[in-house]
Amino acid sequence: MLYYRIYFLLLFLISCSDLSEQKSAPSRDGKPDQESWNVTITLTDEGLRRAIVKSGHLQKFHDRQFINLDEGVDVDFFDSDENHTSNLVSALATVDEKTNSMKAVGQVVVVSDSGVTLFTDTLSWDNRKELVFTNDSVMVVTEENDTLYGVGFESDMGLEYWKILQPSGVVGETNGE
Repeated sequence: MLYYRIYFLLLFLISCSDLSEQKSAPSRDGKPDQESWNVTITLTDEGLRRAIVKSGHLQKFHDRQFINLDEGVDVDFFDSDENHTSNLVSALATVDEKTNSMKAVGQVVVVSDSGVTLFTDTLSWDNRKELVFTNDSVMVVTEENDTLYGVGFESDMGLEYWKILQPSGVVGETNGE
């Protein structure tokens, strides 16, 4: 009988141990809620397809409504009639799920169906305004093979109506002949 009392007393003391001594699970702060590899996502606006995004790796953060893409990003853009307008490739990209706007980073190249090619380090796409823009250095190659340089750029996604904010470079001169 004495053994049973000691046994129950030990059980009681163990069950009343201080909970603060127990270790907590590692924090999820700053870590994605979901991860996927070799993904394709479709960005829409009022039910219309605006972009198809492919990436080798995707991290989704639910609280911030934010997607991080890396391992090679390839995006096809479409106009309001869902016609293909251009293709963008970059090293990384982020997508704001509240607005479906995107920012591409690292060796960004946009080739438009209109024949214009844009090279830059970063490029943002404002889905609501249907505009791409950057404050970085740009190089634009036109359909006529003209090469233009500058800092800052704004355009529609099809690169049909674009402007370099601070153009630079030298224009060839004729010798009067």
